[in-house]
Amino acid sequence: MNRLTQLFQNKNRNILSVYFTAGYPKLEDTASILTALQIHGIDLAEIGIPFSDPLADGPVIQRSAGEALRNGMSLRILFEQLKDVRSTIKIPLVLMGYLNPIMQYGFELFCQSCANAGIDGMIIPDLPFADYLANYKETAEKYDVKMIMLITPETSEDRIRLIDQHTDGFIYLVSSASTTGAQQRFDAGKQTYFARVADMNLGNPLLVGFGISNKVTLDAASAHTNGAIVGSKFIQLLGENSSPDKAVGKLLEALNE
Repeated sequence: MNRLTQLFQNKNRNILSVYFTAGYPKLEDTASILTALQIHGIDLAEIGIPFSDPLADGPVIQRSAGEALRNGMSLRILFEQLKDVRSTIKIPLVLMGYLNPIMQYGFELFCQSCANAGIDGMIIPDLPFADYLANYKETAEKYDVKMIMLITPETSEDRIRLIDQHTDGFIYLVSSASTTGAQQRFDAGKQTYFARVADMNLGNPLLVGFGISNKVTLDAASAHTNGAIVGSKFIQLLGENSSPDKAVGKLLEALNE
Protein backbone atom coordinates (compact mmCIF):
# COMPACT_ATOMS: atom_id res chain seq x y z
CA MET A 1 0.00 0.00 0.00
CA ASN A 2 1.18 3.51 -0.81
CA ARG A 3 2.48 5.12 2.40
CA LEU A 4 0.38 8.27 1.89
CA THR A 5 -2.76 6.14 1.77
CA GLN A 6 -1.62 4.29 4.87
CA LEU A 7 -0.83 7.51 6.75
CA PHE A 8 -4.26 9.02 6.19
CA GLN A 9 -5.99 5.75 7.04
CA ASN A 10 -4.18 5.64 10.39
CA LYS A 11 -4.27 9.36 11.24
CA ASN A 12 -6.70 11.99 10.04
CA ARG A 13 -6.02 15.00 12.28
CA ASN A 14 -3.02 17.19 13.14
CA ILE A 15 -0.75 15.74 10.46
CA LEU A 16 2.50 17.69 10.14
CA SER A 17 4.34 17.66 6.83
CA VAL A 18 7.73 19.36 6.51
CA TYR A 19 9.31 20.59 3.27
CA PHE A 20 13.02 21.08 2.65
CA THR A 21 15.15 21.77 -0.41
CA ALA A 22 17.36 18.85 -1.47
CA GLY A 23 21.02 19.86 -1.42
CA TYR A 24 20.63 22.60 1.20
CA PRO A 25 22.44 23.59 3.33
CA LYS A 26 24.90 20.96 2.05
CA LEU A 27 24.73 18.65 -0.94
CA GLU A 28 24.74 15.47 1.14
CA ASP A 29 22.19 16.55 3.78
CA THR A 30 19.15 14.75 2.34
CA ALA A 31 19.38 11.52 4.34
CA SER A 32 20.32 13.22 7.61
CA ILE A 33 17.38 15.66 7.31
CA LEU A 34 14.96 12.81 6.64
CA THR A 35 16.35 10.92 9.62
CA ALA A 36 15.92 13.93 11.91
CA LEU A 37 12.35 14.50 10.72
CA GLN A 38 11.43 10.86 11.35
CA ILE A 39 13.07 10.73 14.78
CA HIS A 40 11.13 13.82 15.89
CA GLY A 41 7.82 12.31 14.80
CA ILE A 42 7.10 14.32 11.65
CA ASP A 43 4.36 12.54 9.72
CA LEU A 44 5.36 13.33 6.13
CA ALA A 45 8.39 14.80 4.36
CA GLU A 46 8.34 16.83 1.15
CA ILE A 47 11.67 16.97 -0.67
CA GLY A 48 12.07 20.01 -2.89
CA ILE A 49 13.83 19.69 -6.24
CA PRO A 50 15.86 22.91 -6.65
CA PHE A 51 15.17 24.96 -9.77
CA SER A 52 16.69 28.19 -11.04
CA ASP A 53 13.35 29.97 -11.51
CA PRO A 54 11.02 28.94 -8.67
CA LEU A 55 8.14 31.32 -9.39
CA ALA A 56 5.80 30.12 -6.62
CA ASP A 57 8.44 30.37 -3.90
CA GLY A 58 9.31 33.23 -1.61
CA PRO A 59 12.82 34.50 -0.85
CA VAL A 60 13.76 31.83 1.74
CA ILE A 61 13.08 28.88 -0.54
CA GLN A 62 14.47 30.74 -3.55
CA ARG A 63 17.76 31.27 -1.72
CA SER A 64 17.90 27.64 -0.62
CA ALA A 65 17.29 26.47 -4.19
CA GLY A 66 20.07 28.70 -5.50
CA GLU A 67 22.47 27.40 -2.86
CA ALA A 68 21.50 23.79 -3.59
CA LEU A 69 22.15 24.26 -7.29
CA ARG A 70 25.53 25.84 -6.53
CA ASN A 71 26.26 22.82 -4.35
CA GLY A 72 25.68 20.64 -7.42
CA MET A 73 22.26 19.15 -6.67
CA SER A 74 20.39 17.61 -9.59
CA LEU A 75 17.61 15.07 -9.98
CA ARG A 76 20.10 12.33 -10.83
CA ILE A 77 22.12 13.06 -7.69
CA LEU A 78 18.95 13.24 -5.60
CA PHE A 79 17.74 9.84 -6.76
CA GLU A 80 21.20 8.43 -6.06
CA GLN A 81 20.95 9.81 -2.52
CA LEU A 82 17.50 8.30 -2.12
CA LYS A 83 18.17 4.82 -3.52
CA ASP A 84 18.83 3.22 -0.11
CA VAL A 85 16.84 5.60 2.09
CA ARG A 86 13.96 3.16 2.61
CA SER A 87 16.22 0.89 4.65
CA THR A 88 15.71 3.35 7.53
CA ILE A 89 13.09 5.94 6.57
CA LYS A 90 9.52 4.71 6.96
CA ILE A 91 7.49 7.94 6.76
CA PRO A 92 5.82 8.91 3.46
CA LEU A 93 7.98 10.93 1.08
CA VAL A 94 6.83 13.36 -1.60
CA LEU A 95 8.96 15.07 -4.23
CA MET A 96 8.02 18.66 -5.06
CA GLY A 97 9.45 20.44 -8.06
CA TYR A 98 8.79 22.40 -11.20
CA LEU A 99 8.02 20.76 -14.52
CA ASN A 100 11.13 21.87 -16.41
CA PRO A 101 13.77 19.72 -14.65
CA ILE A 102 11.34 16.79 -14.47
CA MET A 103 10.72 16.94 -18.22
CA GLN A 104 14.45 17.21 -18.89
CA TYR A 105 14.89 14.06 -16.81
CA GLY A 106 11.94 12.39 -18.58
CA PHE A 107 8.54 12.04 -16.93
CA GLU A 108 8.26 8.27 -17.12
CA LEU A 109 11.84 7.84 -15.94
CA PHE A 110 11.05 10.27 -13.12
CA CYS A 111 8.06 8.18 -12.03
CA GLN A 112 10.05 4.97 -12.33
CA SER A 113 12.90 6.48 -10.28
CA CYS A 114 10.38 7.63 -7.67
CA ALA A 115 8.95 4.12 -7.43
CA ASN A 116 12.42 2.59 -7.16
CA ALA A 117 13.38 5.01 -4.38
CA GLY A 118 10.13 4.56 -2.44
CA ILE A 119 8.71 8.00 -3.19
CA ASP A 120 4.97 8.05 -2.54
CA GLY A 121 3.82 11.21 -4.25
CA MET A 122 4.76 14.26 -6.29
CA ILE A 123 3.79 17.91 -6.42
CA ILE A 124 4.43 19.84 -9.65
CA PRO A 125 3.04 23.35 -9.06
CA ASP A 126 3.29 24.51 -12.68
CA LEU A 127 1.73 21.41 -14.27
CA PRO A 128 -1.76 22.40 -15.49
CA PHE A 129 -4.41 19.98 -14.30
CA ALA A 130 -5.79 19.47 -17.83
CA ASP A 131 -2.31 18.53 -19.06
CA TYR A 132 -1.94 16.10 -16.17
CA LEU A 133 -5.18 14.36 -17.10
CA ALA A 134 -4.33 14.22 -20.80
CA ASN A 135 -0.63 13.39 -20.73
CA TYR A 136 0.66 12.30 -17.31
CA LYS A 137 -2.01 10.64 -15.18
CA GLU A 138 -1.70 7.20 -16.75
CA THR A 139 2.07 7.12 -16.22
CA ALA A 140 1.87 8.36 -12.62
CA GLU A 141 -0.74 5.73 -11.78
CA LYS A 142 1.32 3.03 -13.48
CA TYR A 143 4.07 3.58 -10.90
CA ASP A 144 1.69 4.35 -7.99
CA VAL A 145 3.16 7.80 -7.44
CA LYS A 146 0.34 10.00 -6.18
CA MET A 147 -0.10 13.35 -7.92
CA ILE A 148 -0.91 16.05 -5.37
CA MET A 149 -2.60 19.12 -6.82
CA LEU A 150 -2.65 22.63 -5.36
CA ILE A 151 -5.76 24.75 -4.93
CA THR A 152 -6.04 28.40 -3.87
CA PRO A 153 -8.84 30.60 -2.50
CA GLU A 154 -9.64 31.45 -6.14
CA THR A 155 -10.09 27.83 -7.28
CA SER A 156 -13.72 27.16 -8.20
CA GLU A 157 -15.77 24.47 -6.48
CA ASP A 158 -16.21 22.62 -9.79
CA ARG A 159 -12.44 22.51 -10.31
CA ILE A 160 -11.81 21.39 -6.73
CA ARG A 161 -14.28 18.54 -7.18
CA LEU A 162 -12.65 17.57 -10.49
CA ILE A 163 -9.23 17.47 -8.82
CA ASP A 164 -10.68 15.41 -5.99
CA GLN A 165 -12.20 12.97 -8.49
CA HIS A 166 -8.95 12.37 -10.39
CA THR A 167 -6.33 12.33 -7.60
CA ASP A 168 -6.01 10.24 -4.46
CA GLY A 169 -3.02 11.40 -2.39
CA PHE A 170 -4.12 14.60 -0.68
CA ILE A 171 -5.16 18.08 -1.78
CA TYR A 172 -2.73 20.89 -1.03
CA LEU A 173 -4.60 24.01 0.10
CA VAL A 174 -2.40 26.99 -0.67
CA SER A 175 -3.26 29.53 2.02
CA SER A 176 -3.18 32.44 -0.42
CA ALA A 177 -2.56 33.09 -4.11
CA SER A 178 0.96 34.34 -3.47
CA THR A 179 4.43 32.95 -2.90
CA THR A 180 5.65 30.79 -0.03
CA GLY A 181 6.85 32.38 3.19
CA ALA A 182 6.25 32.39 6.93
CA GLN A 183 3.30 34.38 8.29
CA GLN A 184 2.38 35.32 11.85
CA ARG A 185 -1.36 34.64 11.53
CA PHE A 186 -4.12 33.86 9.05
CA ASP A 187 -6.92 36.39 8.70
CA ALA A 188 -10.62 35.52 8.89
CA GLY A 189 -10.89 35.27 5.12
CA LYS A 190 -8.31 32.51 4.94
CA GLN A 191 -9.90 30.59 7.78
CA THR A 192 -13.25 30.86 6.00
CA TYR A 193 -11.59 29.42 2.89
CA PHE A 194 -10.22 26.44 4.86
CA ALA A 195 -13.65 25.80 6.35
CA ARG A 196 -15.39 26.17 2.99
CA VAL A 197 -13.23 23.50 1.36
CA ALA A 198 -13.56 21.21 4.38
CA ASP A 199 -17.35 21.53 4.18
CA MET A 200 -17.25 20.15 0.63
CA ASN A 201 -16.69 16.68 2.16
CA LEU A 202 -14.11 15.69 -0.44
CA GLY A 203 -12.71 12.21 -0.77
CA ASN A 204 -9.11 13.37 -0.39
CA PRO A 205 -7.45 14.55 2.82
CA LEU A 206 -6.61 18.27 3.01
CA LEU A 207 -3.29 19.80 4.06
CA VAL A 208 -2.69 23.56 4.26
CA GLY A 209 0.62 25.04 3.13
CA PHE A 210 2.28 28.45 2.60
CA GLY A 211 2.72 30.55 5.72
CA ILE A 212 2.77 28.03 8.59
CA SER A 213 5.40 29.23 11.06
CA ASN A 214 4.02 29.19 14.63
CA LYS A 215 1.26 27.76 16.81
CA VAL A 216 -1.27 30.38 15.71
CA THR A 217 -0.95 29.56 12.01
CA LEU A 218 -0.62 25.81 12.66
CA ASP A 219 -3.78 25.71 14.75
CA ALA A 220 -5.71 27.83 12.24
CA ALA A 221 -4.66 25.59 9.36
CA SER A 222 -5.42 22.38 11.24
CA ALA A 223 -8.78 23.42 12.69
CA HIS A 224 -10.72 22.53 9.54
CA THR A 225 -8.32 20.19 7.71
CA ASN A 226 -6.19 17.11 8.25
CA GLY A 227 -3.05 19.11 8.97
CA ALA A 228 -0.43 21.52 7.74
CA ILE A 229 2.77 21.82 5.72
CA VAL A 230 5.78 23.83 6.92
CA GLY A 231 8.49 24.89 4.49
CA SER A 232 10.13 28.31 4.71
CA LYS A 233 10.35 28.29 8.51
CA PHE A 234 12.17 24.96 8.52
CA ILE A 235 14.56 25.97 5.74
CA GLN A 236 15.38 29.14 7.67
CA LEU A 237 16.16 27.01 10.74
CA LEU A 238 18.30 24.61 8.71
CA GLY A 239 20.46 27.56 7.70
CA GLU A 240 20.72 28.85 11.29
CA ASN A 241 21.49 25.62 13.16
CA SER A 242 24.48 23.30 13.15
CA SER A 243 22.56 20.11 12.46
CA PRO A 244 19.20 18.94 11.04
CA ASP A 245 18.34 17.49 14.45
CA LYS A 246 18.66 20.90 16.09
CA ALA A 247 16.69 22.54 13.28
CA VAL A 248 13.78 20.11 13.66
CA GLY A 249 13.83 20.63 17.43
CA LYS A 250 13.69 24.42 16.97
CA LEU A 251 10.85 24.02 14.49
CA LEU A 252 8.76 22.01 16.92
CA GLU A 253 9.45 24.60 19.62
CA ALA A 254 8.23 27.38 17.28
CA LEU A 255 5.08 25.44 16.40
CA ASN A 256 4.22 24.99 20.06
CA GLU A 257 4.82 28.59 21.15
